[in-house]
Amino acid sequence: MGLYGELKSESKKVIPVNKKDIAAQAPVLWQFAISHYAEKARWALDYKHVPHIRRSLIPGPHVPRIKRMTGQTAVPVLELGGAIIFDSTRIIEAIEKAYPDPPLYPADREARERALELENYLDEELGPYIRQWGYFMLLPYSSTVTALFAGQAGLGKRLFMRAIFPLVRPVMRSKMKVYPAEAGAARDKTVAAMDRIARELQPTGYLVGNGFTVADLTAAALLSPLVMPKEFPYPPPGSIPAPLAQARAHLAAHPALKWAAGIYAKHRGKSAALAEETVI
Repeated sequence: MGLYGELKSESKKVIPVNKKDIAAQAPVLWQFAISHYAEKARWALDYKHVPHIRRSLIPGPHVPRIKRMTGQTAVPVLELGGAIIFDSTRIIEAIEKAYPDPPLYPADREARERALELENYLDEELGPYIRQWGYFMLLPYSSTVTALFAGQAGLGKRLFMRAIFPLVRPVMRSKMKVYPAEAGAARDKTVAAMDRIARELQPTGYLVGNGFTVADLTAAALLSPLVMPKEFPYPPPGSIPAPLAQARAHLAAHPALKWAAGIYAKHRGKSAALAEETVI
């Protein structure tokens, strides 16, 4: 047919896709699989259907590698287009610039500022405290924590995590101040942030405007340790320790947790990861 019609059969050549080439150019996410801050970054990549590589680190031995890469020791870290970016908020900003569709930042300036303000509030006033409180409940349960840290790894790495955990645990307890008084205060801060999420919810069912934004993603991801949604990419191993189970039961009726479960069900979607590996 003509210029705008069907191509002749001899012109219909299928160009093979080299998966190795795609993987070589794909963003690389360095993470703790169980981390709620890593979940923020993962979710943004998955929501935008960005093919990427996930490299899960074992806490403790991760320090030298991440220190060499970034000059600090926290994850997640994203390798994107030759840049190395740390901090989940900066990572999402970079993903939004590189892959603008579907957007996580509202187009309206005031709505965008509001979404970013909520993201910052939740990063500072929810994320650290739900983690501190959570580890206070979990650290006494060695088998649970080591499975959370290395459950996706092979047998050798799982055994390695079990062997080093007696050394890792006191460092975690000291660094995050996982002590009774501090954990009690962290619980109160977590509930206060949940209360604000409930107050901020709009009639639309979202935190800002009429649709899903970075504010909703951040709130739901950072609440994931309590929500434990089935859509979370790494299911918890075995039974939940009693202190955490009791905390979840006590807060199960809170509007923020119910809302976060609904956001996961509606917006979490499937993984866009090309490959995953656990590294030491």
